[in-house]
Amino acid sequence: MPGTKEIRTKIRSIQNTQKITSAMEMVAASKMRRAQERMNAARPYATMIQRVATHLMQAHLEYKHPFTVEREEVSVVGYIIVSTDRGLCGGLNINMFRSVVEAMSEYDDKGVDIRIAAIGNKALGFFRRMGANIMCEASHLGDTPAIADLVGSVKLMLDSYYEGEIDRLYLVSNRFVNTMTQRPEIEQLLPIDSSQPDESMSHYWDYIYEPESRKVIDDLLTRYIESLVYRGVVENIACEQSARMVAMKSASDNAGNLIDEMNLIYNKARQAAITQEISEIVGGAAAV
Repeated sequence: MPGTKEIRTKIRSIQNTQKITSAMEMVAASKMRRAQERMNAARPYATMIQRVATHLMQAHLEYKHPFTVEREEVSVVGYIIVSTDRGLCGGLNINMFRSVVEAMSEYDDKGVDIRIAAIGNKALGFFRRMGANIMCEASHLGDTPAIADLVGSVKLMLDSYYEGEIDRLYLVSNRFVNTMTQRPEIEQLLPIDSSQPDESMSHYWDYIYEPESRKVIDDLLTRYIESLVYRGVVENIACEQSARMVAMKSASDNAGNLIDEMNLIYNKARQAAITQEISEIVGGAAAV
């Protein structure tokens, strides 16, 4: 059994760690509320532009945009993967990476080339270690990302699709369900799926374009893809703060349980030391 001094040192070390995890839990809770506010503010725009795009796909267009055309042969697939810049958020990133690696393996078995746009340090480091083909990256977005920070990476992937270098494009991110639940999702961005209309809409309509349909549709669909990526980044930040808050609370609780166990061991060691001293005193007195 270790000595009482060594046990006290361990207890103090665990208490210091518990103070750190408790502080990180409170910081994450504060940031989570602000992240949820930004997420809720971004959702209405993304929902509305998605509804407009859905109407557009069901309309009778005289101009067929390349983003809506399904390629006959898929030889190159692109993934925009949204992760966190920092760790200590439980299994948030690794669960998402596991899902996307499974999806990639299906394409890899078919001999399809895979290209990646990594958003966040964790995705960049993970897929760089895997030896994946990383076309572009964006990191250090902070807690309040701006869409201007994402435009470069998104535009590169869209241009690659437009030029025929990529045949299909996916967005991978975590979807915020509630504080305790975050779900990784893989969403097809391009080509835009028009085969499954929105059942919540009772009807669809055509639009009048000014100045011309080609210019309006080009700008609209580009903005539509950018809004989906931005919403994925904002929701991923809310997921990050929620997961970090839960992880730090669990760490603090585990530290408390460990401190209780160490205190019990310390009391037993201290009692054994006292008993041994009494025995030595009694034995010495008897010898005298």
